[in-house]
Amino acid sequence: MLLTTLGGHFDLDALNDNIRENEARMAEPGFWDDQAAAQVVIDENNALKGKYDEFQKLVDEVGDLAVGYELLNEEPDDEMQTEFEADFEQAQHDLQQYRLNLLLDGPYDRNNAIVEIHPGAGGTESQDWGAMLLRMYTRWAATHSFKVETVDYQAGDEAGIKSVTLLISGHNAYGYLRSEKGVHRLVRISPFDAAGRRHTSFASVDVMPELDDTVDIDIRPDELKVDVYRASGAGGQHVNKTSSAVRITHLSTGIVVASQAQRSQLQNRQTAMNMLRAKLYEREEEKKAKERAAIQGEQMEIGWGSQIRSYVFHPYTMVKDHRTNYESHDGQAVMDGALDPFIDAYLQWRLAQRNPQ
Repeated sequence: MLLTTLGGHFDLDALNDNIRENEARMAEPGFWDDQAAAQVVIDENNALKGKYDEFQKLVDEVGDLAVGYELLNEEPDDEMQTEFEADFEQAQHDLQQYRLNLLLDGPYDRNNAIVEIHPGAGGTESQDWGAMLLRMYTRWAATHSFKVETVDYQAGDEAGIKSVTLLISGHNAYGYLRSEKGVHRLVRISPFDAAGRRHTSFASVDVMPELDDTVDIDIRPDELKVDVYRASGAGGQHVNKTSSAVRITHLSTGIVVASQAQRSQLQNRQTAMNMLRAKLYEREEEKKAKERAAIQGEQMEIGWGSQIRSYVFHPYTMVKDHRTNYESHDGQAVMDGALDPFIDAYLQWRLAQRNPQ
């Protein structure tokens, strides 16, 4: 059986074969001898079963809609019509979500996401923009029932943030949020300017998959400088009582990570090490992408130094993604977390990049 979607082709028979193969491996003697490897198989199988269950749910929804349509044609009924329209809208939403999930085929797309927001130059104005982006991603995560944990938080001098690191946990969180990696530009009448002038602010957003110690990233202890300090900012009752926050500097690359979200120094160190693994992984992936681009002769900018999206609130309202050209004129909805259309457009754009016609 084949489901054709905008994102390509989905082979249900192959999916069933993969599930059966994994279940056969799970039944073999000694499967749990290597618990880390066993967990990888179980996680993969759960994801495959999730795809299968979602497909069957869509099949049932479409079947119910077909029956409802026939009944309405035979005998129109206002109450039944209202119910049909609600079911049709829900089916459209479920199909859209399913299409998105099929496009998430990267090795770590299913992982949790580490999101860092760093305001650009501009003091209070850009720091306030950073806080607006923090709110936007928090609202988006809430609509997907994702958990948001503030790993590190540096408050702005007068308003907003100097930087923030979030751990957004949920299935496919990284696959969705990798579309947000880059520089975000804001144009508005500044609430901090008594003359009411228009200002332009920038903030960079970095997105990485959360990686644990089962992922092979070579980190030598002699390359690390570890500092402990008292947590500050948003953190809870233990803030400023103990030196539980941890900052790790990777000496050979200059990468710095910090965690102050947990109550114990040991937990914060583990969180920081996972963040360092993610940053080193991203660094290596960007290096490979640059090499591929050089070999293929492509003209492309890699990394978060390039502007990806503009949010304009004066003299008109428009949010536009410069990679996909997708735009929305409902800026308030976007700032309230309505990012799915931008994410969908990005995933489709990435697919077209991989498979040019």
